Amino acid sequence: MGKVHARAYSKMPDVQLVGGFDSHSERLAAFSQEFGAEASPSMDSLLASVDVVDVCVPTHRHAEYALRAIEAGKAVVCEKPMARTVAECETICEAAARKGTTFMPAQVLRFFPEFKKAQEMVASGSVGNVATVRTRRGGDFPRAAADWYADFDKSGGAMLDLIIHDFDWIRWTFGPIQRVFARAITFDGYDHLDYALVMMKTKSGAIVHTEGIWCEPTGFRVAFEICGDRGMLEYDSGKSAPLITAVREEAGSIAGVSIPESPSNTDPYFDELRHFIDCVQSGASPDVSAQDGLEAVRISLAAIESVKTGRAVYL
Repeated sequence: MGKVHARAYSKMPDVQLVGGFDSHSERLAAFSQEFGAEASPSMDSLLASVDVVDVCVPTHRHAEYALRAIEAGKAVVCEKPMARTVAECETICEAAARKGTTFMPAQVLRFFPEFKKAQEMVASGSVGNVATVRTRRGGDFPRAAADWYADFDKSGGAMLDLIIHDFDWIRWTFGPIQRVFARAITFDGYDHLDYALVMMKTKSGAIVHTEGIWCEPTGFRVAFEICGDRGMLEYDSGKSAPLITAVREEAGSIAGVSIPESPSNTDPYFDELRHFIDCVQSGASPDVSAQDGLEAVRISLAAIESVKTGRAVYL
């Protein structure tokens, strides 16, 4: 993810990629060579030379590096999940508020055009009162240095690392979550396989089903369905016309033709980081707040608790 972010910054004429720090020296050297950035020998050295820090380390170290940057007075964008625990997220929120620094959790799904368009349509009432939502996200089990995704204590599995994307978008689009109930194979002893089905109820009354998959070798695919009393939105990344709308006529009958929507084809990672940089420069608050990052982690951990206990968790 660090390279994805670096490529986005390299396209911004008003941003200079000064340097990077990585505890793995060979990886840092390759990064430095590819992007023409200084290979900082330590985090302190990096902090002394930059205005903005982008945290793209394994989840269990997010709080450590984000807090060091915040305490140094730097603006910080931190990859999702914001941190491994709610307590760590709360500490980050407190530190950013106390230091007055710009902080944004990188919940990039809000910047994907199909998901952004769907949120706008729900907010405008295009589908009416939303009754049910289904999301699906997944592919094969991720691999990384030291295989840290397979260490649940570090990654939190698919419920924290993967479908936190959906949890944040669902909360943004449909409002606060009231209840979480989940089933998963996370703790069943499978080797490099994970799957979770999370059922939620929003405070507005909508029923939400979220599916997270780390056991599908055929490729990464995401999808959603939103059903309301005025119509339906459907998205499937595997389809050539991915965002489909079907609206009801005033008499209550289904309109005969589904109309494909074609949101602008942009790079959501660039859009996300451009928004962050604009906020740093202007002093505006990012659209994704530290509190948003905390609440997404809270939902993920509630799903994990539900799997462990077999009971619903109320938020």
